[in-house]
Formats: sequence, structure tokens, C-alpha cells
Amino acid sequence: MFTHDKKFSLGVKLTAIEDFKMPPRYICSFILFASICTGSARADEGMWLLNDFPAAQVEKLYGFKPSQAWLDHARLSAVRLAQGCSAGFVSGRGLVQTNHHCAEHCIEQLSTGGKNLVATGFYAKEEKDEAKCPALEVNQLIEIGDVTARVQDALAGKEGAAFAEAKRAIEAAIAAECTGGDAALRCDTVELYSGGVYNLYKYRRYQDVRLVFAPEQAIAFFGGDPDNFEFPRYDYDVSYLRVYENGKPLDTAANYFRYAAADAKPGDLTFTVGHPGSTQRLDTVAELEYDRDVSMPRSLFRLSELRGQLTEFSTKGPEEARIATGLLFGVENSLKARKGQFEALVDPAIIAAKAEAESEIREKVDADPALRADAGAAWDTIRTTLAAWRPKSNRYTFLEGRAGFNSRLFSDALALVRYPEEKAKPDAKRLPEYTDANFPILRQSLAADEPIYPELEKLTLTFSLTKLREALGPDDAFVKKVLGKKSPAELAAELIDGTKLRDAGLRRQLLEGGGPAVEASADPMIAFARLVDPDFRAIRKDYEDNTAAPLERAHTALARARFKIYGTSIYPDATFTLRISYGTVRGYMQDGKEIAPITRIAGLFERATGAPPFKLPETWIAARGSLNMDQPLNFVTDNDIIGGNSGSPVINAAGEIVGLIFDGNIQSLGGDFGFDPAVNRAVAVNAGALREGLAKVYHADRLVAELAQ
Repeated sequence: MFTHDKKFSLGVKLTAIEDFKMPPRYICSFILFASICTGSARADEGMWLLNDFPAAQVEKLYGFKPSQAWLDHARLSAVRLAQGCSAGFVSGRGLVQTNHHCAEHCIEQLSTGGKNLVATGFYAKEEKDEAKCPALEVNQLIEIGDVTARVQDALAGKEGAAFAEAKRAIEAAIAAECTGGDAALRCDTVELYSGGVYNLYKYRRYQDVRLVFAPEQAIAFFGGDPDNFEFPRYDYDVSYLRVYENGKPLDTAANYFRYAAADAKPGDLTFTVGHPGSTQRLDTVAELEYDRDVSMPRSLFRLSELRGQLTEFSTKGPEEARIATGLLFGVENSLKARKGQFEALVDPAIIAAKAEAESEIREKVDADPALRADAGAAWDTIRTTLAAWRPKSNRYTFLEGRAGFNSRLFSDALALVRYPEEKAKPDAKRLPEYTDANFPILRQSLAADEPIYPELEKLTLTFSLTKLREALGPDDAFVKKVLGKKSPAELAAELIDGTKLRDAGLRRQLLEGGGPAVEASADPMIAFARLVDPDFRAIRKDYEDNTAAPLERAHTALARARFKIYGTSIYPDATFTLRISYGTVRGYMQDGKEIAPITRIAGLFERATGAPPFKLPETWIAARGSLNMDQPLNFVTDNDIIGGNSGSPVINAAGEIVGLIFDGNIQSLGGDFGFDPAVNRAVAVNAGALREGLAKVYHADRLVAELAQ
């Protein structure tokens, strides 16, 4: 499942079980270095900017040239779920289509022990029944501007701490000017081409988002982990939400995607409009080796252990299974994704090809005195900076990266402790997540009235504190400061049992009371967060000043060199900002077998075994006689996607929805580092199947009628 797990900010954070990850950069296709690195991306490859889309190239290949009006309509109809997914408006009344797994956290929040909506599904038969998601934000991109000169001027000549401070200040100033203090706006300065370009993305921010429909997880994730990142697939991975404004459905009549009347066929031209999270397609050899040798092995070991603990926890009873479902899903998804990425990186051919391409561009840089003076040392700077960071990286991962403090309650406590201190500073001096422009999403999470489960919190906090002690050692001063004479399990139980922060009303009270309220609080989790925050801040500052800053300066120099040599005919790496890719419905070869591009509803029933994860919900079994067995269910395209594209609309040349991205095949997991057009595939639910299921399985007549308008 292609959620962008770096962006999860609610519940038990998946970021808390991630390894330290160097900032995303760019790597040329490991299959097609010659074409990409010389500035001519192959047909059907690319996550293209909406303000720099190769329309003429599409026309040359497919005879269709997207107009500016077509692109503007796609931009305003596509939306982003701020917590890590893509989506799109599909009616004139704020109806949003995304994946079930993208809305699952909302579905979990609305569930109780006696009402497990993840298992049973949800349908609001009337508008009044639409249920508000406690902590979900939808972003609509309304404007893109160029702020390159302003940012680069602010950073010119600065190093280390001065560079990091200047970057934070200029981005905060730009965001503040852009929003003008309007909390309904969100403005992000987006670094593209490794700092060669900076764009300002201005969003309309919506936080009144309500659940309209979700199927049972058994059909949304049919096949479970065995089928994840595989094809053929037979999933109905969809949810519908609605955006409200001033208590009424948002008026989106001017811009939304209509459903196509006809299903997509093999060879049809398709576009995906979504928000790919991050790629590393222009990383240097040193960075890929760091990922291969440091980041990914650590992550794989830890995820594997956590999966085992969550699986065991789930066997204790139906309630334990229910409350662990979302986190276990995320861990298994991340684990399988990282396995695929790791397997791509350990293939010697990939880094060898990258080294060859790197050697080629270094020769060009060395041959030009001006380029050599500016960028000649950049590759060596990156390698030495990573080498210096490596012995510190575990400390960052387990402190500011939160791998050692995996608890929703701890994260809330830390935010409550930090907010008064950050708010007292000028906006430009704050940590980015606490600026006036960025804080609304964190505020929404802190104030959300959602269930928090103490036993699950104890498991994740105990596990992560255990890993902290293993990684840093029992004699480490910080480990001693944290644990004292207690075991990880004892400390976790003491903190979770003692805190009152499960009460959303108390969190809101502390948030509104500011510094005095937090300082006066005797809550043990607040006290614990206050104890460790100085250490967290210290390692973050060390990273920003001594690792992120020199890496960014080196990559910016490389970006200038690439621009001079190749121009802007290559696309920038993914940044969880709106991109459009183009391709066709197309099968592929795997293990000597031809994989057809389309599956049908009949295959769903043939694949069902009656036992999880291949057990069909009773609703589908009951509807079998009325369903069109020949109806296409899932299909694959060679559109270029990555994590974060989950929920992306798949549209045709008329701008109509023909599908809904929910996954990629196993070969696509190397897409972080490059794109192989022969086998990389995006996996989508067919729009016709969405209509078929809504009408005949769920009898969602109100929704069917709205989608037909």
C-alpha cells in the first residue's frame, strides 16, 4: 500500500519506528542512466510538476496535448490528505475519493469496542449521518509561485548553524506573508532539484472532513500482506469523505473529477494526479551506500521485531486484535516496502550504474573551471559528511527521530512542552512545525477527541525504550537519565498508567493555558517530556547544523551544475507535492510469464478461500448473484508513482476518473531509486468496479447518484 508513512502524524507514529533517513534527493533511472542523466526522460517516466509539465512530449507520443486549462482543472480537483495520502474531489459538493487505507485512521478513531467500523464498514445513508474525522486535514493546491531567488539570496555565503538558521527564517517569513495570518491557508516553501529551485505552494486548508463511506477492511485489503505490492490483485480499496466549510458541504462544482462512462482498456492513455512522497533518484553513490549499509538494515531488523510483538499482542483477544490492526498494517506495509527497496539497493548493478553516471558528470564538472570551483568538491563533501554523521545517527534516530519513544501520549506531551517555548520566539526562529503557518495541523492532532489504548501504548513504548537501550548501550548517559534503575517495561507502565493526557479536554486545556499551565502540570508524561527535551533539541541542532546544512549546500552546488549541463528537462524528486505522471494500461513479464493488465470480479471469487486474508465479507457473498462477473476490478499502468500516491485519481485524456491508485507491484519498490518501464507498475481499482460495488453490494444509492452527476 502506497501511503507516505513519513507523513503520518496521528496515533502511534510510524515515523517513530523509522530509521534516520537522509533528506530526499534525486537519482537517475538505474535502468536508463543514459537517457535520464543526459536530460531526456524516457516516455512514461516522471513525476512532473504541474507548472512544468511536458505537454508537447505527451502530444508527440500520444497525440494529445494537455492544455493549461486541463492542467489547472486537474490541480484544483486533486487534493492531499495532509497525513500522508492523495485524493480527489469527485462531486460538486465536496465529496472526496481516496483509499480505505488512507482513511483508516479516521475509521479507527470513529470505532469502539462494540462498533468496529474497520471490520464492518460504514455508510452514511443521509448527509446528517456523515461522521467527522477527529484529525484529518485536506489540502487543495490553489497557487504555485517561484521564490528561488529570495531563498538563495538568504542562504548565500552561509555555512553550518548560520545556514540552518537562515533557511528556517526565510521559509517562515515566506509562509507568514503567504498566509497573512489566515488559518485556512497553508503555505510551504518546497525545495526542488536539490535547492536549484524553490517553489511556494499555497493551499486551501480544510479540517472539517467527514466520513461518508468505507467498505470492510477484508475487501479493501483482500489478500492481506501476501498480496501487498503484488499483481494480480482483487481489492476494493476505496473510501469517500466529504469536506465541509462553515458547516455545509464545500462547493466544488467548478472543479471535480467526473467518473468516465467506459472502463480503461489495455493501451489507453492514463494520467495520475497525486502527491508522491519522496524519492532519491539523484542521490550520490555515497548516499545510496549509506541507505544500503546503515539505514535500511536497521529499519528492517526493528520493523521485523515490532511486527512479531504486535502479532502476538493481537492473539490475546478480539479487542487487542482490533486496536492493533492499524499499527500492524502500517508496520507490515513498511517492512515489505523496505525489503523491496533494500533488495533493489543490494543489486550491484544499480550502484555500479549510478557510479558510472556520477563519473560522467564529474568529468564534465572538472572540465569547466567555473563548475569545478562551485561543485567539484560536492561529492566528497557528501561522503565525508555522512561518514561523520554515521556514529551519531543512532542517537538522532532514537531521540528526535522518536524510535526510542514510540508513544502517542509521549508525542503529545512533548508537543505541549515545546509549544509555549516555541511560541514565545519570533516566528522565524521557531522549529518549523510550530510556526504560525504550520502549527494548525499539530494543534488539530493535539485537540482530537480520539481513543488512545493504554495497553498498546505500553507495548510500543516498552519496545522502543528497549531498542533505545540496545542501540546506545546501558552505560550511555542519556539512557541512564531516561531509565534510571527502571526496566523499559517498568518505566512505560509508570508513565502510561500515571498520565492523564488520554483526556482530549485536558490536552486542549494545557494547550490553551500555555507555559504557565504546562509548567504547573504534575502529569508524569509532561515531566518526562520536559526531562528529555534538551537532549532531543541538542541532537536535532547538531544534525541541522553539521549534517543537513553541508549536505544541502553540496546538493545545491550539484543542482547548479546539472542545470548548466542538462537544463530542466528532467523532473525533480518527489516532495509530497502535487505531481502528474502519464502512461498506459499495460501488462508486464514476470518470471517468464506474461501478467495481464486487468483482473475481473470473477477472479475475486475464485481467489477467495473462506479464511483470512482471502475471506470475503458477507456483503460480497450475498451480492454475488447480482454482480457482473466480467467487470474489470483492478488494473495496472506504467504510470510512475511512489509512496504518497495512494488515493491518486487515474484519469483519461478527457480528465475523467477511470481508476483509483492504491498500490504498486513488487518491482515498483525500487522506484525510490529509479524507474524501470518494463516492469514498474501502478495498481488501481477500476472506476466501473467502484460503481458496481456501491450499487450492488452496498446499495449506497445516495452516493451512486451523486457520483453520476
